[in-house]
Amino acid sequence: MAVVVKKIKLQIPGGKATPAPPVGTALGPAGVNIGQFVTQFNDATKDKVGTIIPVELSVYDDRSFTFIMKSPPASRLILKAAGVEKGASKMPQQKAGQITKSQVAEIAAEKMEDLNADTPEAAARIIEGTARSMGVHVK
Repeated sequence: MAVVVKKIKLQIPGGKATPAPPVGTALGPAGVNIGQFVTQFNDATKDKVGTIIPVELSVYDDRSFTFIMKSPPASRLILKAAGVEKGASKMPQQKAGQITKSQVAEIAAEKMEDLNADTPEAAARIIEGTARSMGVHVK
């Protein structure tokens, strides 16, 4: 049975992985077939083009690998829902945008498996806190 020798975490835009850095520089020293990873990742994420997808890659002693895709970062989902490019640079004086409670609930539902929360309400509070720290007002 193959033994995991290395775990690599990356954040790559869906459907747009290339052998160039940061992918190549992270996978090359681990001995992973970079072209094979790029092809598999792009095929798995062709429906999420442009969305940042966190990936956990497990590299085995025989140079084979498996990867798990996580849901996009909460901050990216909040910015997308608010329709802004980036958060506020001077909190709390500056506001970057606003989102509704229903948008917070949608984001919390999407992120539920990656959050440290037992209930949807607790997950929504985590997402609201992230939005607040970015200068996005929740109404």
